[in-house]
Amino acid sequence: MKFVIGIDSSTQSTKAIAWDPDGQALGEGRADIPMTQTAACHFEQEPDDWWHACRQALLDLGQHVDMAKAEALAISNQRETIGFLGTGGETVRPSIVWLDERALDSVAAFSSSFGGPELHRISGKPVDLTPVVYRLHWLTQHEPESLVATDLFVDVHSYLTGRFTGHPAASWTSADPMGTFDIHSLTWSDAILAALDLSIDQFPTPYAPGSTVGAVSEAAARATGLPAGVPVIAAGGDGQCAGLGINAMRSGRAYLNLGTALITGAWGADPVISLDWRTMTSPTGHGYFYEGVLRAGTFLIDWFIRTFVNATPDADIFARLERQATSLPVGAAGVTVSPYLSGCMNPHWTMDASAAIMGMRSTHETGHVYRAVLESLTGEVARTVLAMTRSGVPIDRIVAVGGGANSLLWRSMIADATGLPLFVSHSLEASSLGAAITAAKGIGWYPDFDTAAEAMSRMGDAVLPNPQHRDDWKKLLDRQDQLNRSLVTGSPASAA
Repeated sequence: MKFVIGIDSSTQSTKAIAWDPDGQALGEGRADIPMTQTAACHFEQEPDDWWHACRQALLDLGQHVDMAKAEALAISNQRETIGFLGTGGETVRPSIVWLDERALDSVAAFSSSFGGPELHRISGKPVDLTPVVYRLHWLTQHEPESLVATDLFVDVHSYLTGRFTGHPAASWTSADPMGTFDIHSLTWSDAILAALDLSIDQFPTPYAPGSTVGAVSEAAARATGLPAGVPVIAAGGDGQCAGLGINAMRSGRAYLNLGTALITGAWGADPVISLDWRTMTSPTGHGYFYEGVLRAGTFLIDWFIRTFVNATPDADIFARLERQATSLPVGAAGVTVSPYLSGCMNPHWTMDASAAIMGMRSTHETGHVYRAVLESLTGEVARTVLAMTRSGVPIDRIVAVGGGANSLLWRSMIADATGLPLFVSHSLEASSLGAAITAAKGIGWYPDFDTAAEAMSRMGDAVLPNPQHRDDWKKLLDRQDQLNRSLVTGSPASAA
């Protein structure tokens, strides 16, 4: 059976999955990617490890499928991670991973000198630690020699396409999260790069999603088990690819990733700039993807269990806590949690925000706090969705993916808080499937992205909102918002 390969090169591992035209996974290979913490909140990887993990995942996949029947491949990549290559393609210094926080001071310095509103307008990204642009500014201050020695700055997609084809190629959605990309002209921003004393020649050519960027070389074929000549199709950022993989890149559907980070997104035709989301390019190459992000999603849940329950997050612990939390009313009997364990992106955009638990009484138990943690995460999703609808973005359903979607309690909370039906994607590997959908469209299996996504994605039954809980959720959202604002502005919050 013919298939395409969706490669998901994420932060900690690479998955290579073979997908047939109906979106069925025929086989899978995996390999880990090491990461080094060189100092407090400094995280680095070696680009060669991205390639090594990709090779190993493909060789593993070759144990399950006939690689000679691969018709194309596309790559979904971890976003906001940057590598530095010299004139011979050698690594100048280790890549700086998106988790890295060394550029905190550069966020204020560069946005102030360039102009934060203009930076936001060009890149679509509010002033925030995450985009690569601030790490580039940090290097100008602390490692200028690394910038001088760098011939090509690469995201993970560019690096891997270079290893496959000999020609490093970005896609719009892999270039866009860097913060040095103009989302209006869909190319690197001359103005932003000039402010860093860099040039467009130091960045790979960005391609529209679905474009053919090259073919697997003889050397790459020998290394991976793929046939030489297999087309390599531009895909890109894993968040956007996941939205495509669950067929949410169309009007009316919101994408929700209940993973380590919490990502809430919706498609729109125009590059609307807002502090309620960051504006990304669309994985279809048409329109844009409005994306709200909370850095601590299921990470907050796991942290709470390890820290306060003194247990390892596993199926038994989750089952016990879910039973306790399900028996409690909306609002957790007065316990309120702010989820900003790793700072706040939308809508406040500050790393100075912190998490908090408020309203504790002697009558409260572990289940109350666990429920309040889930409610805090649910509130972030609801506020993002409501901000989008207030701005005219039509949303009539939410499609979820990620480990957190296994919780019926959490799914019900999200439906109740937003007033929208919530569906769960059948595929747990939405980013890989999104890359595969891109490859399938790129080689002509389907005439367009909508047709490809409709044919290759599947959704389960919906969890419907309970209208009896609507007023209770409105009151809780207001209470959460008051606590969250107090932790951002320093003004006191009421326990009411």
